[in-house]
Amino acid sequence: MRNALSSRAVAGALHNRAALNNPNARARIAASAAMAGWHDGRGRGGWWRHRNGGYGWVGPLFWPFAYYDIYDYTLWGYGYDDPFWDYGYGDIYAGLFSPYGYDDLSGYYLPQGGGKPVAGQTSGAQATTSDQLAEMCGEDSRDIAGLPIDQIQKAISPNDAQRTALDDLANASLKAAQGIRAACPSQIALTAPARLAAMQARIEAMISAAAVVQPPLQNFYGLLDDDQKARLNALGQDQRKDQRQDQRKAEAARASSGSPAESCGAAEPGVLGWPAADIDTGVHPTDAQRASLIALQDATAKAADILKASCQTSEPITPPARLEAVGKRLDAMLQAVKSVRAALDDFYGRLSDEQKAQFEAIGQSRAADSRQSSAAPAHRRHHYHHASIGGIIRRLIWMAR
Repeated sequence: MRNALSSRAVAGALHNRAALNNPNARARIAASAAMAGWHDGRGRGGWWRHRNGGYGWVGPLFWPFAYYDIYDYTLWGYGYDDPFWDYGYGDIYAGLFSPYGYDDLSGYYLPQGGGKPVAGQTSGAQATTSDQLAEMCGEDSRDIAGLPIDQIQKAISPNDAQRTALDDLANASLKAAQGIRAACPSQIALTAPARLAAMQARIEAMISAAAVVQPPLQNFYGLLDDDQKARLNALGQDQRKDQRQDQRKAEAARASSGSPAESCGAAEPGVLGWPAADIDTGVHPTDAQRASLIALQDATAKAADILKASCQTSEPITPPARLEAVGKRLDAMLQAVKSVRAALDDFYGRLSDEQKAQFEAIGQSRAADSRQSSAAPAHRRHHYHHASIGGIIRRLIWMAR
C-alpha cells in the first residue's frame, strides 16, 4: 500500500490538478489504491468496482475524490458517463459485506491519526501514506479546490457584478471542499455498522457542500446573459472533447449497458445477490435473529428501489440544475443508507462475537474467490501492476499537460 501510493505515478498524479480533473485518471488512481494491499489479482478488479474502473471504497475511505466528482458534473456536465452517477447500491453492499479484512486495511493510514501501524513501519512511511490517502479524501487549498476562475472569465468576459458573483462562487466552492475533507474518517472501520456510519457521515458532508455552493452558483448563473451562458456551456463541451479520445473505449462499454436510468449506479449483473447461503452456513442465525435478518434484507431491497427511483432519464442542461440533481441524488443515498443502517444495527446487535466475525468474513471470502479466479502468474501480476496502472496514469498526466 505504501509503495503504491508513494510511487511516482500515483503521488505525481495526486498533486497534479490537470490530471485530477480527468475522471479516468482519478479512476486509475482509486483502482491502484483499492487493490494495492492485495497479494493476488492485484489491480485486476474486484466485485465492488464501478463501471468507470474506479472504486467506491478504497480501503477505509468511502467516495474518493468526492469533491471532484461533484465539481465535474456540476460545471461540465458529463452526464451518466460521469463517475458521480456510478455511486449507488453497490457501495452500500460493499459497506455491509466489505472485501477488506484487517490485514488488508492495516496498510492504510488515515489523515487524522486513525489506524494502527504495521510492525516495523517508520513514522515517515506512515505519514507519506496518510498524505496520499488524504488527497483522495478531499482538498482544501485554493490551488486545488478552487474554480478555474481565469478560464471562466476569459470565456464569458464578466462585468463587475458578474465578477463579484464569480468570486463569491469560488469562495463557496473552497468552503465546500473543506467541508468534504473534514468528513474524512479518522479511524479504520472494521465492522459493518461502523462502515455504514462512516458512509453516512461522508454523504452528509457532501450534501452540506452542495447546499453551500447552490445559492452563489444560482446567483452567478442568473446574472449571465444568453450569450454568456452559451459560452460557459461551450467551455464544458471543450472540456469533454479534450478527454473524449481517452474515454472512447469506456464509453463504448457503457453504451451497451442500457439507458441512463438503467446504468445509474448499476452493479455488475449477478454479482451483488443477497448472500443468504453464506449467512446461513457461516452465521447460523437463530429464529429470533432471522426475523431481524429478514428486516435487514428488506431494507437493502428498499434502498435499491430508492436509488433506482432517483436516477434521471435525461441530463439537466445548466450548472444550477445539475447541482440540484446532485443534491437530490445524495438525499436519496442518505435515505437509503439510513434505512439499511437502522436494520443492520438491530441485526448486528443480536449477534454473538463469533457470529459477528463470521458475518464480517462474507465479503472477504467473496473477494478471495474473485482474486483466485482471476489470479495470474507472479511475473505477469508484477508486470500488470507497474506497466498498466503506473503507465496509464503517467500517460494521463502527459495528456493533461
